[in-house]
Amino acid sequence: MDDYRYKALQNLTRARYFAVQNQTKEKQRFLNYLFMKYSSLAQEKVFSDTFSTTALAVYEEFSSADELAYMDLNEPTDFIRLKGKNRFPNPEEVAKSIQAAARGSYRLPKTVNDSVNQVLSLSISSMRALDAQIKAFDKVIAEQMELIPNPLISIKGIGPVYSAGIIAEIGNINRFQNQAALAKYAGFAWTQNQSGNFEAEHTRLIQSGNRFLKYYLSEAAFSLVRCDSEYKRYYRLKY
Repeated sequence: MDDYRYKALQNLTRARYFAVQNQTKEKQRFLNYLFMKYSSLAQEKVFSDTFSTTALAVYEEFSSADELAYMDLNEPTDFIRLKGKNRFPNPEEVAKSIQAAARGSYRLPKTVNDSVNQVLSLSISSMRALDAQIKAFDKVIAEQMELIPNPLISIKGIGPVYSAGIIAEIGNINRFQNQAALAKYAGFAWTQNQSGNFEAEHTRLIQSGNRFLKYYLSEAAFSLVRCDSEYKRYYRLKY
Protein backbone atom coordinates (compact mmCIF):
# COMPACT_ATOMS: atom_id res chain seq x y z
CA MET A 1 0.00 0.00 0.00
CA ASP A 2 1.44 3.33 -1.04
CA ASP A 3 -1.20 5.45 0.71
CA TYR A 4 -0.60 5.81 4.45
CA ARG A 5 -4.25 6.70 5.03
CA TYR A 6 -5.09 3.04 4.46
CA LYS A 7 -2.45 1.94 6.98
CA ALA A 8 -3.72 4.40 9.60
CA LEU A 9 -7.26 3.14 9.05
CA GLN A 10 -6.06 -0.46 9.17
CA ASN A 11 -4.52 0.07 12.62
CA LEU A 12 -7.91 1.17 13.94
CA THR A 13 -10.07 -1.46 12.23
CA ARG A 14 -7.78 -4.31 13.24
CA ALA A 15 -7.69 -3.12 16.85
CA ARG A 16 -11.50 -3.00 16.77
CA TYR A 17 -11.56 -6.54 15.38
CA PHE A 18 -9.56 -7.82 18.36
CA ALA A 19 -11.82 -5.91 20.78
CA VAL A 20 -14.86 -7.63 19.22
CA GLN A 21 -13.15 -11.03 19.49
CA ASN A 22 -12.40 -10.39 23.16
CA GLN A 23 -16.00 -9.35 23.71
CA THR A 24 -17.25 -12.57 22.10
CA LYS A 25 -14.96 -14.69 24.29
CA GLU A 26 -16.03 -12.81 27.41
CA LYS A 27 -19.71 -13.34 26.57
CA GLN A 28 -19.15 -17.06 26.08
CA ARG A 29 -17.32 -17.31 29.39
CA PHE A 30 -20.14 -15.37 31.05
CA LEU A 31 -22.77 -17.76 29.64
CA ASN A 32 -20.91 -20.74 31.05
CA TYR A 33 -21.01 -19.30 34.58
CA LEU A 34 -24.57 -18.03 34.15
CA PHE A 35 -25.63 -21.61 33.42
CA MET A 36 -24.06 -22.69 36.72
CA LYS A 37 -26.07 -20.10 38.67
CA TYR A 38 -29.34 -20.11 36.70
CA SER A 39 -29.36 -23.25 34.55
CA SER A 40 -33.01 -22.99 33.48
CA LEU A 41 -32.91 -19.21 33.07
CA ALA A 42 -29.91 -19.54 30.76
CA GLN A 43 -31.61 -22.23 28.66
CA GLU A 44 -35.15 -20.86 28.37
CA LYS A 45 -34.18 -17.42 26.99
CA VAL A 46 -36.56 -15.42 29.17
CA PHE A 47 -34.93 -12.26 27.82
CA SER A 48 -34.77 -11.76 24.06
CA ASP A 49 -31.28 -10.35 24.58
CA THR A 50 -29.27 -12.22 27.21
CA PHE A 51 -26.91 -9.26 27.53
CA SER A 52 -29.46 -6.45 27.73
CA THR A 53 -29.17 -3.93 30.58
CA THR A 54 -32.21 -5.40 32.37
CA ALA A 55 -31.02 -9.01 32.00
CA LEU A 56 -27.53 -8.21 33.32
CA ALA A 57 -29.07 -6.33 36.25
CA VAL A 58 -31.13 -9.41 37.18
CA TYR A 59 -28.10 -11.72 36.99
CA GLU A 60 -26.03 -9.36 39.11
CA GLU A 61 -28.59 -8.09 41.64
CA PHE A 62 -30.06 -11.35 42.94
CA SER A 63 -27.51 -13.47 44.76
CA SER A 64 -28.99 -16.94 44.17
CA ALA A 65 -31.71 -18.89 42.38
CA ASP A 66 -33.47 -19.47 45.71
CA GLU A 67 -33.59 -15.77 46.52
CA LEU A 68 -35.08 -14.94 43.14
CA ALA A 69 -37.45 -17.91 43.02
CA TYR A 70 -39.32 -17.44 46.29
CA MET A 71 -39.47 -13.69 46.87
CA ASP A 72 -42.74 -11.79 46.58
CA LEU A 73 -43.69 -11.32 42.91
CA ASN A 74 -44.01 -7.55 43.34
CA GLU A 75 -40.28 -7.18 44.01
CA PRO A 76 -38.94 -8.64 40.72
CA THR A 77 -41.83 -6.96 38.86
CA ASP A 78 -40.84 -3.53 40.21
CA PHE A 79 -37.21 -4.33 39.48
CA ILE A 80 -37.98 -5.22 35.84
CA ARG A 81 -40.06 -2.08 35.46
CA LEU A 82 -37.28 0.10 36.93
CA LYS A 83 -34.33 -1.41 35.05
CA GLY A 84 -36.29 -1.70 31.83
CA LYS A 85 -37.39 1.96 32.11
CA ASN A 86 -41.01 0.90 31.53
CA ARG A 87 -40.18 -0.54 28.12
CA PHE A 88 -41.60 -3.99 28.95
CA PRO A 89 -45.32 -4.13 28.04
CA ASN A 90 -46.02 -6.68 30.81
CA PRO A 91 -43.27 -6.67 33.47
CA GLU A 92 -45.28 -8.95 35.77
CA GLU A 93 -45.31 -11.74 33.17
CA VAL A 94 -41.57 -11.33 32.69
CA ALA A 95 -41.08 -11.55 36.46
CA LYS A 96 -43.19 -14.72 36.61
CA SER A 97 -41.13 -16.30 33.83
CA ILE A 98 -37.90 -15.40 35.61
CA GLN A 99 -39.10 -16.87 38.91
CA ALA A 100 -40.32 -20.06 37.20
CA ALA A 101 -36.92 -20.46 35.52
CA ALA A 102 -35.15 -19.77 38.83
CA ARG A 103 -37.24 -22.46 40.58
CA GLY A 104 -36.22 -24.95 37.91
CA SER A 105 -32.52 -24.14 38.16
CA TYR A 106 -29.93 -26.33 39.80
CA ARG A 107 -28.94 -25.22 43.30
CA LEU A 108 -25.29 -24.53 44.08
CA PRO A 109 -23.61 -24.81 47.50
CA LYS A 110 -23.25 -21.34 49.04
CA THR A 111 -19.46 -21.13 48.71
CA VAL A 112 -19.62 -22.12 45.03
CA ASN A 113 -22.54 -19.76 44.41
CA ASP A 114 -20.62 -16.87 45.99
CA SER A 115 -17.60 -17.49 43.74
CA VAL A 116 -19.86 -17.66 40.65
CA ASN A 117 -21.42 -14.31 41.65
CA GLN A 118 -17.96 -12.74 41.83
CA VAL A 119 -17.00 -14.12 38.42
CA LEU A 120 -20.28 -12.91 36.86
CA SER A 121 -19.88 -9.43 38.36
CA LEU A 122 -16.31 -9.10 37.05
CA SER A 123 -17.36 -10.47 33.67
CA ILE A 124 -20.16 -7.90 33.39
CA SER A 125 -17.65 -5.14 34.18
CA SER A 126 -15.34 -6.49 31.45
CA MET A 127 -18.15 -6.61 28.89
CA ARG A 128 -19.16 -3.04 29.68
CA ALA A 129 -15.57 -1.90 29.32
CA LEU A 130 -15.26 -3.69 25.97
CA ASP A 131 -18.55 -2.16 24.79
CA ALA A 132 -17.17 1.29 25.60
CA GLN A 133 -13.90 0.44 23.84
CA ILE A 134 -15.68 -0.68 20.67
CA LYS A 135 -17.84 2.47 20.63
CA ALA A 136 -14.68 4.58 20.96
CA PHE A 137 -13.12 2.72 18.02
CA ASP A 138 -16.29 3.26 15.97
CA LYS A 139 -16.08 6.99 16.59
CA VAL A 140 -12.43 7.42 15.58
CA ILE A 141 -12.87 5.11 12.57
CA ALA A 142 -15.78 7.23 11.35
CA GLU A 143 -13.59 10.33 11.71
CA GLN A 144 -10.74 8.69 9.80
CA MET A 145 -13.10 7.64 7.00
CA GLU A 146 -13.84 11.29 6.27
CA LEU A 147 -10.34 11.48 4.72
CA ILE A 148 -10.90 8.56 2.31
CA PRO A 149 -13.37 8.22 -0.61
CA ASN A 150 -16.01 5.72 0.45
CA PRO A 151 -18.30 4.39 -2.31
CA LEU A 152 -19.42 1.50 -0.07
CA ILE A 153 -21.43 3.85 2.14
CA SER A 154 -24.11 3.96 -0.59
CA ILE A 155 -24.97 0.30 0.08
CA LYS A 156 -27.80 -0.29 2.55
CA GLY A 157 -26.60 -1.58 5.92
CA ILE A 158 -22.93 -0.81 5.32
CA GLY A 159 -21.94 2.13 7.49
CA PRO A 160 -18.56 3.78 8.06
CA VAL A 161 -17.18 1.03 10.32
CA TYR A 162 -17.80 -2.01 8.10
CA SER A 163 -16.80 -0.10 4.97
CA ALA A 164 -13.64 1.07 6.77
CA GLY A 165 -12.68 -2.52 7.60
CA ILE A 166 -13.12 -3.54 3.97
CA ILE A 167 -11.37 -0.54 2.43
CA ALA A 168 -8.47 -0.66 4.92
CA GLU A 169 -7.58 -4.23 3.94
CA ILE A 170 -8.15 -3.86 0.19
CA GLY A 171 -6.45 -0.49 -0.22
CA ASN A 172 -6.31 0.35 -3.91
CA ILE A 173 -8.85 -1.92 -5.62
CA ASN A 174 -6.71 -1.92 -8.77
CA ARG A 175 -4.25 -4.22 -6.99
CA PHE A 176 -6.63 -7.08 -7.87
CA GLN A 177 -7.19 -8.30 -11.44
CA ASN A 178 -10.79 -9.42 -10.87
CA GLN A 179 -13.34 -10.28 -8.20
CA ALA A 180 -12.08 -13.87 -7.97
CA ALA A 181 -8.63 -12.64 -7.00
CA LEU A 182 -10.10 -10.40 -4.32
CA ALA A 183 -12.34 -13.20 -3.02
CA LYS A 184 -9.34 -15.52 -2.71
CA TYR A 185 -7.39 -12.81 -0.87
CA ALA A 186 -10.30 -12.58 1.60
CA GLY A 187 -10.47 -16.36 2.03
CA PHE A 188 -13.74 -16.72 0.11
CA ALA A 189 -12.61 -19.47 -2.26
CA TRP A 190 -13.21 -23.20 -2.14
CA THR A 191 -10.78 -26.09 -2.10
CA GLN A 192 -10.58 -28.34 -5.15
CA ASN A 193 -11.49 -32.01 -4.77
CA GLN A 194 -11.07 -33.75 -8.11
CA SER A 195 -9.85 -37.13 -9.26
CA GLY A 196 -10.10 -38.11 -12.92
CA ASN A 197 -13.69 -37.44 -14.00
CA PHE A 198 -14.87 -37.09 -10.41
CA GLU A 199 -15.46 -33.65 -8.90
CA ALA A 200 -16.81 -33.37 -5.36
CA GLU A 201 -20.07 -31.49 -5.00
CA HIS A 202 -19.32 -30.28 -1.47
CA THR A 203 -15.99 -28.61 -0.75
CA ARG A 204 -14.69 -26.45 2.10
CA LEU A 205 -13.52 -22.85 2.18
CA ILE A 206 -9.78 -22.42 1.96
CA GLN A 207 -8.02 -21.92 5.29
CA SER A 208 -5.82 -19.09 4.08
CA GLY A 209 -6.83 -15.51 3.37
CA ASN A 210 -6.98 -12.18 5.13
CA ARG A 211 -9.01 -12.84 8.31
CA PHE A 212 -9.70 -9.14 8.90
CA LEU A 213 -11.13 -8.62 5.43
CA LYS A 214 -13.11 -11.85 5.73
CA TYR A 215 -14.64 -10.69 9.02
CA TYR A 216 -15.65 -7.25 7.79
CA LEU A 217 -17.03 -8.58 4.49
CA SER A 218 -19.10 -11.17 6.40
CA GLU A 219 -20.45 -8.62 8.87
CA ALA A 220 -21.26 -6.20 6.06
CA ALA A 221 -23.04 -8.96 4.10
CA PHE A 222 -25.24 -9.92 7.07
CA SER A 223 -26.00 -6.25 7.71
CA LEU A 224 -27.00 -5.86 4.05
CA VAL A 225 -29.34 -8.86 4.36
CA ARG A 226 -30.96 -7.30 7.44
CA CYS A 227 -31.45 -3.89 5.81
CA ASP A 228 -32.29 -4.66 2.17
CA SER A 229 -35.43 -6.66 1.38
CA GLU A 230 -34.19 -7.75 -2.05
CA TYR A 231 -30.97 -9.22 -0.69
CA LYS A 232 -32.88 -10.72 2.24
CA ARG A 233 -35.08 -12.69 -0.20
CA TYR A 234 -32.02 -13.76 -2.17
CA TYR A 235 -30.23 -14.90 0.98
CA ARG A 236 -33.27 -16.86 2.23
CA LEU A 237 -33.58 -18.58 -1.13
CA LYS A 238 -29.91 -19.63 -1.06
CA TYR A 239 -30.09 -20.59 2.61
